[in-house]
Amino acid sequence: MLNNILVVCVGNVCRSPVGERLLAQSLPEAHVSSAGMGALANHPADPTMTEVAQSHGLSLEGHTARQIQADMIREADLVLVMEAEHLAHMMTKWPFASGKVFQFDKWSGGAGVPDPYRKSHEYHETVYNLLEQAASAWIKRLTIR
Repeated sequence: MLNNILVVCVGNVCRSPVGERLLAQSLPEAHVSSAGMGALANHPADPTMTEVAQSHGLSLEGHTARQIQADMIREADLVLVMEAEHLAHMMTKWPFASGKVFQFDKWSGGAGVPDPYRKSHEYHETVYNLLEQAASAWIKRLTIR
């Protein structure tokens, strides 16, 4: 079992908080956290994404954005990023992470999860659904016994 999972996006206010909470609710034995490559540090989750998540029964309450640090990556068993560009950035900046960084939607299409920040409620809903599908696919693979 991968016990320490880090979910990464850019601002750490939309995609990665949802990914974190979706994984955490189904993997209670794992430590799941999130961070951003250009985090809106100390900000709560985006209000529109919070509303969308809540409508699906997922709470983003208490989330505080934080900037990714090398030690977070070192401690993680699995790092999940949202887009191919994020993966390339991680490998350039932290090559030691090779082999444990994957796209969040690797098992559900692999096209990447687009950033909904400052976009419509409907766009947030679409992104939430992509995150939910991707999280389910990872959960299936991480819980095979």
